[in-house]
Amino acid sequence: MAADSDVTGAQVSQLSGERLHLHHGPIDIVFQAVGERRDEAERRAVARFGTVLDELVSDLPILRRQCVDDQGHTSGAGQRLKGSISQAMAEAVQPHAHRFVTPMAAVAGAVADAVLEAAVVPGLSRAYANNGGDAALWLAPGEAMRVAIGRTGDRAVVRADDPVRGVATSGWRGRSHSLGVADAVTVLARDAAAADVAATLIANAVDLPGSTKVTRIAACEIDPDSDLRDRMVTRDVGLLSPEEISEALAQGVREAHTMRRRGLIHAAVLYLGGRHAVIGGVSMLNLETCDG
Repeated sequence: MAADSDVTGAQVSQLSGERLHLHHGPIDIVFQAVGERRDEAERRAVARFGTVLDELVSDLPILRRQCVDDQGHTSGAGQRLKGSISQAMAEAVQPHAHRFVTPMAAVAGAVADAVLEAAVVPGLSRAYANNGGDAALWLAPGEAMRVAIGRTGDRAVVRADDPVRGVATSGWRGRSHSLGVADAVTVLARDAAAADVAATLIANAVDLPGSTKVTRIAACEIDPDSDLRDRMVTRDVGLLSPEEISEALAQGVREAHTMRRRGLIHAAVLYLGGRHAVIGGVSMLNLETCDG
């Protein structure tokens, strides 16, 4: 595929290692397909990517709404959404609708899922769409893929017979706003949308409410259009004591265990202050596993 092409406003360029960089507005995806029909897979990925931003924009007013009202009633947003990606976002957050969450918590993962789904054709051995660290995976029988865990250089191995096709990372140091203090939380789940919302919520749970070591600001002061509105998001975390790290991690670990018991995630790795906790079954590389 020719480098630096433009499809309906989306910028497409070739990267090393037979990867594509797909850029449109705020969306940046690295896509790779391996196998006999790689060229066709790339064409399909580019074609689908070119439709993504317009599809999301048309649904944004609904996607920024909370899943339930103050009385706990579902909003019914899924029935009013036009795009398939928007509907996937709403479905991904619905199991978590007992607390504040909007479909935007699943946007990066849902976009990755959609691009990958459109690209997969017979003859591939593996493929992925990595949307800023939230990645959708496809593996033929017998194949495996290394995926990034956290932001430390750690890696995990996902095999074709694992119930994992999505990996997502969240935390206050990332590109999205977080309500918690986790340096990073990576979740492995059935798809990227499910992993995305779970990583967001587990990272929010790793917290020290009221701590003077945590600097927070209303989300709307950073971004007037934020779906978090006036909720206080983390901007900086001071040096935490070992006890504070243990306390914050323990809250995130409880949240991750609850999600795993409900079948919402396969595994999670939580990082804070040089420590980590691993929940669930994951084949880790360069990381000593310790179940939190």
